[in-house]
Amino acid sequence: MSTSLLPSTQRALLRRLAVEQSENRIPSLIAGLVRDGETLWVDSRGAVGGMRPTTDTQYRIGSITKSFVGVLVMRLRDEGRLDLADRLDEHVPGTAVGNRSIGELLAHSSGLSAEPAGPWWERAPGRPAEEFLAEIDQDAVRPAPRHTFHYSNTGFGVLGELVARHRGRPWYEVLQAEVLDPLDLNRTTIGPVAPHADGYAVHPWADVVLPEPAEDAVAMAPAGQLWSTFDDLVRWTKFVGGDTGEVLHPDTVAEMRAPGAVDDGAVWRAGYGLGFQLVRHGGRRLAGHTGSMPGFLATVWSDPAEQSGVIFMANTTAGVGPLATDLLDLLEEHEPRIPAEWEPSPDVDLALLDLTGQWYWGPSAYVLRVQPDGLLDLRPMQGRGRASRFRANPDGTWTGLDGYYSGETLRVGRDAAGVATHLDLNTFIFTRTPYDPQAPVPGGVSPWRPAS
Repeated sequence: MSTSLLPSTQRALLRRLAVEQSENRIPSLIAGLVRDGETLWVDSRGAVGGMRPTTDTQYRIGSITKSFVGVLVMRLRDEGRLDLADRLDEHVPGTAVGNRSIGELLAHSSGLSAEPAGPWWERAPGRPAEEFLAEIDQDAVRPAPRHTFHYSNTGFGVLGELVARHRGRPWYEVLQAEVLDPLDLNRTTIGPVAPHADGYAVHPWADVVLPEPAEDAVAMAPAGQLWSTFDDLVRWTKFVGGDTGEVLHPDTVAEMRAPGAVDDGAVWRAGYGLGFQLVRHGGRRLAGHTGSMPGFLATVWSDPAEQSGVIFMANTTAGVGPLATDLLDLLEEHEPRIPAEWEPSPDVDLALLDLTGQWYWGPSAYVLRVQPDGLLDLRPMQGRGRASRFRANPDGTWTGLDGYYSGETLRVGRDAAGVATHLDLNTFIFTRTPYDPQAPVPGGVSPWRPAS
């Protein structure tokens, strides 16, 4: 329980959790909220081994495993060992999807089937990588366009093998050394370690349960085998939000959170990045993943803009509603974040002040501000439009970090006295007055005049 929330807020959150467990007949579950990297509230219902689950009780987290595998692939990319545009055949040859790119596999847009051949892999003993890869033939490729979203557990089995071949050891050993140990995720494991919940299916018409198997999926383990705890997933929400502990550069994690595929058609409320699921909910942009395996359900969402997150884990095969987002909504309703007090920054580069203020792209007014972190922020003065932040480069230029101008170069034009006269943003010329004739506006500038 939290002592930092009002009693009324805690009661509202507990009631939502209790309704979920009672009405959906869940053997046990734990859920909580994270803000600024710390647990804001956590509670549990039901029993594991005759006791309430705690923040150290392991649950199987299913497809949340895919995000961990995505991190391993992006580490290889950042080291220059592969490119996301590389064909799979360049790294794992011999499958029917060898002409698909690594990026397509990460974003579930390769056209590969959802499940591998053979019996239902989640409830059957796994097979070694050689057998698994040999069965990825033309029957495993969907006839629909390959660039459309189609969730593929099979694809992440392939990516796990890609990691293993590059590192020369099993993907999980790589994960342990490169991600789990550096982030102190000491209770995130490939198999259950006590104390842990057992997985159950609940009979739809009677209050009895059926134990679910927890087989070693072997080659398919990268698609959903990890077990974890609430405490470990608190650290993981921080990682997804950008506190990466040098496991990845924060810019790489932001790249993973960028939409690569949309999985709900014209609605565009949910999609997939590079190993992360994405959801737009109540004005929030959430990144993380859901997870399900026989006997277990889990969700981790991180809101990088608010530096907050939500976690839940349960030992049931089916039946959990929108608990995670409901908890976020209740927190926002009862105790929205109070902004920090504004105070002058002691580290502003005063040389940047001559860049601030109003600029025009043609007749459209923009405003450029210096942010406390030293970034420049350029956005329309009114309404919506192209907005981006820029980071300084050693040569005096600036590089766009997000929005339309992400990756583009901003150059400051100056006169003989060194006064900033215009901004050259990837050939777009911004001037202090609309179409300033003294600036190098392509096509030249004629005098303003009344319409004829």
